[in-house]
Amino acid sequence: MKKRHVFAKYGGKARAVLDALLEKYADTGLRSVESMDILKVDPLSAFGTPIEIVSLFGGKPAYLAAIRDLEAELYRQSA
Repeated sequence: MKKRHVFAKYGGKARAVLDALLEKYADTGLRSVESMDILKVDPLSAFGTPIEIVSLFGGKPAYLAAIRDLEAELYRQSA
């Protein structure tokens, strides 16, 4: 899935954050990925504070849209 189009529109650190979220999803499930608290734990905390991470996406609305895109792709893959 990492090579799919869902990540194509994100570059650099934002894409790395999505990769890390995908790894967290594999370990802990979708509910933890939906929580903003996930940004406070390793390996995501290595990208900065939650505010800094969200700013990589252009703000909270864009970050939440990226999470929805990620979730939609995960559901599509499991269907």
